[in-house]
Amino acid sequence: MIDRTGLASFLRNRREALQPEDVGMPRGQRRRTSGLRREEVATLCNMSADYYARLERERGPQPSQQMLASIAQGLHLSIDERDHLFRLAGHNPPPRGTSSEHINPGLLRILDRLEDTPAEIVTELGETLRQTPMGVALTGDTTRFTGPARSMGYRWFTDPSARDIYAPEEHAFLTRMYAAGLRGLVTLRGPGSRAAYLADLLLDSSEEFRRVWDDHEIGIHPHEVKHFVHPEVGALELNCQRLVDPGQAHSLMVYTAVPGTESYEKLQVLSVIGAQSLR
Repeated sequence: MIDRTGLASFLRNRREALQPEDVGMPRGQRRRTSGLRREEVATLCNMSADYYARLERERGPQPSQQMLASIAQGLHLSIDERDHLFRLAGHNPPPRGTSSEHINPGLLRILDRLEDTPAEIVTELGETLRQTPMGVALTGDTTRFTGPARSMGYRWFTDPSARDIYAPEEHAFLTRMYAAGLRGLVTLRGPGSRAAYLADLLLDSSEEFRRVWDDHEIGIHPHEVKHFVHPEVGALELNCQRLVDPGQAHSLMVYTAVPGTESYEKLQVLSVIGAQSLR
């Protein structure tokens, strides 16, 4: 059963504890609110301001689990706070661990401060959970995919356009890397896992995947330097740094170029292109 009073109080408390800079928002002038405004939280949670306001006023329908997950992420809740939110709203919390898509608030705080840098948070299956604006400018909006196609490894073998952003000389290596990575996850997570499900789908649908899968390669790690081919700025040579949250099996991927190089100059151009596309 939903605890409307407890839910409203908890939401107000967490909203008022957050500052705009905590979530990557500008503070602006003449700000009187002690924390975030309701409209700002609604934007972060991808919902209407009216809907969120009704929750804080102990009104409106019982929020769905999907809506609660958006609120938990928008308010940068910890995993314990997320579970508390679900229980207040009358739902059992989602599973924890490597299958969870709830992003650690520490990773989110870092991502929020990388607005001028290509970066993304991905699951161990290569599903993009969040991107910076520059991340979208570099690779496109990879959060839009649904179903198995959310996994970059799955798209690599089933959607030829997924390879367009990578230099052709990298394709053979990436083919081996994605197959080896999925094999490692199947062994780690077990036959009933999502990794095993994706492997079965690919074995049924991709001859190329079947061929490299039969090689039984394992432990092929990504190169630190990645070679992209962007449709507007051309070839890019970017270093990729990875910050891993082992509890959630999520990775924050940050792409940078060496200052003074052609790729560095192209990233500056890409930032302008990305800003224009957001307008």
